[in-house]
Formats: sequence, structure tokens, C-alpha cells
Amino acid sequence: MVIRWDDLSPGELAVLEAVFWSSGASRSELAERSAFSKSKANGAVAGLVERGLLDETGPQASSGGRRPETLRLARSMGVLVGVDLGATSMDVAVLAPDLTVLAHHGEPADVLAGPGVMLSRVREVLRDLLKRCGVGRERVLGIGMGVPGPVEFESGLLVNPPLMPGWEGFSIRDYLRDEYAAPAFIDNDVNLMALGELWRLHRGLPNFLVFKVGTGIGCGIVCHGEVYRGADGSAGDVGHICVDPHGPRCRCGNLGCVEALAAGPAIASMATEAAQAGESRLLAKMLAEQGQLTPLDVDQASRTGDAAANAIIQRAGGYIGQMLASVVNFFNPSHVFIGGGVSRMGPLLLASIRQSVYHRSLALSTRHLEIQYAPLGERAGVIGAGVLALQETMRRRGRVEAVAPLRLRGE
Repeated sequence: MVIRWDDLSPGELAVLEAVFWSSGASRSELAERSAFSKSKANGAVAGLVERGLLDETGPQASSGGRRPETLRLARSMGVLVGVDLGATSMDVAVLAPDLTVLAHHGEPADVLAGPGVMLSRVREVLRDLLKRCGVGRERVLGIGMGVPGPVEFESGLLVNPPLMPGWEGFSIRDYLRDEYAAPAFIDNDVNLMALGELWRLHRGLPNFLVFKVGTGIGCGIVCHGEVYRGADGSAGDVGHICVDPHGPRCRCGNLGCVEALAAGPAIASMATEAAQAGESRLLAKMLAEQGQLTPLDVDQASRTGDAAANAIIQRAGGYIGQMLASVVNFFNPSHVFIGGGVSRMGPLLLASIRQSVYHRSLALSTRHLEIQYAPLGERAGVIGAGVLALQETMRRRGRVEAVAPLRLRGE
């Protein structure tokens, strides 16, 4: 089935979007969420079921009287593609319209290899996943992709990305358009994590933050139930907030950025220094055996009670919390979710972040604040990419205007 988005009325699109965000709703619930009358909602649902865009998946629990049918987006609509590109990893997934993961592949990657190498691999993996699902590329409804850098959302272009210098001006959207007719949408990776959590919560929390702590540090902002990107798409670039004016030079060129002091490479560097200085026999042994240390090595050492590893985690958590306190004082979110590779380090990091935030934030801004690891974990990126793909495809009715790419430096 090929969806003709232009044939759908605004009311039908609103119902489809309401079903998507509810993850299983009845007709009466849709009427409430879409502000339609019951008769109008029922009419739209009946038309969408007849067209094969909605499925009735069985009765809900009864609250007295006839049990209402649960509705979900029909799998016959097609599939979504989610790509979560990190600085050192790549995850690609094919998802059903209800965001069930149909096929997934993850592998180490290096964005410094450049867009040609990385996107060629993404395209290769995607072909294999679609083949595994028995789905042709014409059945792709939309593509969502997250990248570890600032993105001008309307054009889909990266702008001066510190972790991806060779990508500036490269049109990922045009590259994907060579093989797929489906619209593609590009966003910062942590914005997609925020979208994924927003979908998980069925938009139940209107104001929260999602932090990704990995090779870099970034923040996704959900304000009044929508991801807030700012005037040009750089909102949430908190990794370059200064937490120590006398600290090391960051890759952005400034001194003492929290990213340079508490992201994954900084934690690994502190561990290497501790091992070489004889502060930890365990870290020294790991370094000798492996040739390098990672944040997960620090976590492993910490869990055995290694004092140097504990101090490194507490120091990193303190810096992250110092930055986070400023953001919490400014934005006053109800929840803060922390994800990314470094978040796998365990409870000591989270405890250190919380301690720093509560110590430095105003009492009113933390009165009802909850700080926890992101529940979606490693799936947040590809789930968020799927949310982006379908949400924007429906909003723009399946069309994305071509954008003239910027010229690469030196051309």
C-alpha cells in the first residue's frame, strides 16, 4: 500500500497522530485527545480503518458496559527507518508504525571517517535489514536520523560540528534521497532521545530534559510537550558550558568546558593518569593488558571498591551536576533523564550528579525534581528517530522540499 498523504483530511491526520502518541487508544479516548466530537472521531476512525491505516487490535478492559476496541497504526502502512549515529557507534533499525523494532543492527563506528564512508555503511546495513524484514524500499514511510552535532533542523545540515568537522555542509538528506523516495529528517542525537522519551511517556510530562553523556555531552529539551530546538537548532548544546575557567582546552577551542572534563574521553584520560601515577593497581593492570582504558573499565574498578576509580567517577559526576544545576535553575524541569554510553557506569555517577545538582540549585527548582537514568536506555536513539520520521512525515504530508547544500570548505 502506498499512502497518499494529500488525500487525508486534517482531521484524519490528527487522529492518526493521536493514535501514534497514545500507543493504543479507544475511539472515545481519541475524541478527548483530539478535541473532536465523538461522532466526528468515529467517522474519521471508520474511514482510516477502511483505508487500512488503522487496525483494531482487541478490546480494552471494561469500565462498565461494552469494552472499547484498541486502535493502533496499521502495519500495512509501511515501515520507518531510524538511524542513531554517535561519535563512536552506529545503530540502524527498521520499525513498524507503532515503533515496534522489526530489525536492528548496531556496530562501532567513527564519525571522523567522514560522511561518504559512514553513510555508505548506513545504506548497506539498511538494505540488509529491509531484506531481512521482506520489505522493499518503496515501503519506507520516512527516515529519521540523529547525529552528534548541531543541526539546522529545517535544512537538515550540520553547522560547525566539533565532533564531526568533515560533515559541515554535507546534505545527508540528499544522499538518502538517491535511494529512497521517503522523506528524511536529520536532528541532533540527543533531541531524538528526548523524542523517544516523550513518546514513551505518551506526552504525559510536558517539561523535562534528557542529557546524553558519551564522547560529548548534550541536552534535549522538552518544553510544553514539544522538543525545543531554539532559533537555529543549537538549543541544548550544554557540553560547552564552562565549569572550570582554568581547565583543559576543549575541542571547541575554549577552556574548561564540561565536555572536556567529564565526558567519556576525559574519564578515560583521568583513569590513565591514575594508573600511570600508581594510584590504582587495578587500573594499571587493565591498562597494561588492554593498552587503553575506557569509562566502563573505571566503572568495573569502582565496583570492586577501587578508591581512584571512585574518585574519578565522583569528580566527573560533580562537574556534570555543576553544569546541570545551572540548567535546572534556568528551566525548572520536572524530570531529568540521563543516557548515553557513560550512563552505563552505574549508581555512583548518578549519585554524584544528584548531590551536585541539589547542592547548587535553588530549593524551589528542585522541590519536585527527579533525576534518573533514561528508561529507554540504548534504544532511545532509534526509537526517537522513528518518532521523528513519522511525526514529521505526517506533519509535512510526506514531502520535504529540496535544500541547496552548503559548499564544503575548500571547494
